[in-house]
Amino acid sequence: MQVRGAVVVITGAAGGIGAALARRFAAEGAAGLLLADLDVGGAEDLAGELDRHGCRAVGVGSDVSRESDVRTLVDIAEEHLGPIDLFCSNAGVGTAQGIEAADALWQGCWDVNVMAHVYAARAVLPGMLARGRGRLLNTASAAGLLTMPGDAPYSVTKHAAVAFAEWLAVTYGSRGIGVSVLCPQGVRTAMSAYPGVEDVLTAFGAMLEPAEVAEAVVAGLADERFLILPHPEVARYEQGRAADRDAWLTGMRDTVAALPALPEPAA
Repeated sequence: MQVRGAVVVITGAAGGIGAALARRFAAEGAAGLLLADLDVGGAEDLAGELDRHGCRAVGVGSDVSRESDVRTLVDIAEEHLGPIDLFCSNAGVGTAQGIEAADALWQGCWDVNVMAHVYAARAVLPGMLARGRGRLLNTASAAGLLTMPGDAPYSVTKHAAVAFAEWLAVTYGSRGIGVSVLCPQGVRTAMSAYPGVEDVLTAFGAMLEPAEVAEAVVAGLADERFLILPHPEVARYEQGRAADRDAWLTGMRDTVAALPALPEPAA
């Protein structure tokens, strides 16, 4: 898929990977960008920046854990920009907690990291199927292929996000719908600033800047790849995990043991 001339929706667009995608897609010549975020001011500011540089952009406030909000942002995109060619379901949350995480945190991760992808698919697939074309880009994480020490809710929900993207690809791939899932390791965003998170991430590879991730996304979309891996080593890690799960678990335990102490669950 070429981004030039495409109408694109990006959630979680006010910062981090989402903002980097918006700027990169604008540079590629996207026909229009709908930028959605809980931070409505940030989304509107970025839309204004891109609009001044010649890319039609609209910024809106949206809580993607609510299906009504996702349907509303799709309606706004279609009204102001036209039929959606690419929906980037990018918003995500972490907890930096383990089994002690409160039920509300588990539910919040589920709603944003999984159900938001479901809501996006429900909202855009009817139109895409009618036109016989369209693409979904769901941001997951290398944690969805491997795991994330120190964050149980994040690891579990990112695995579910990858599984849902696979289901979409199997179910709709023969009907003109492309599906990609973005699975980076460490990226310098607000989420990686949680205490101890960067120590965990750098134990497995280099931290990337959001712009580097956006570059990998453009290349992955052009190649119509399902897995977009800004850290190529993730493919090797996943292959090792599948080939010998016990050996992979031993290696992960050894790596985690060498890290600063992770939080213990509350009694």
